[in-house]
Amino acid sequence: MKKATIFLFFFVLFLAACGGGNAGGGDPAQTVEKYLQAKVDGDADTIRGLLCADMEQFLERESRTFDSVQDVRIEGMSCEDGGNGRVTCTGTIKALYGTEETEFPLTNYKVVQEDGEWKWCGETQ
Repeated sequence: MKKATIFLFFFVLFLAACGGGNAGGGDPAQTVEKYLQAKVDGDADTIRGLLCADMEQFLERESRTFDSVQDVRIEGMSCEDGGNGRVTCTGTIKALYGTEETEFPLTNYKVVQEDGEWKWCGETQ
């Protein structure tokens, strides 16, 4: 009986060390970074997999945001998990509109867990 208890104790510790406390969650900041890059790339398939259920209706808008511009890129992107379903990003998206370059600063984003994965769910304050 004592050996079984010790084994169970170490097994639980092993699971916790392997990420059992954050099971199925991944990194919300990485989710936002992947989403933003997919948006810049116009990658609808990737965006579809990263949108929360409430935002699925906006898939076409999100994947075509930069269709009418050129030289779209992200510069200096860094995102951090702020907790409570919020990711804060710094950096900019730059795009060429005709001959004028426009910058869109990265901001704060809402994330939610759905089906064991973090999903992008819009901008937040």
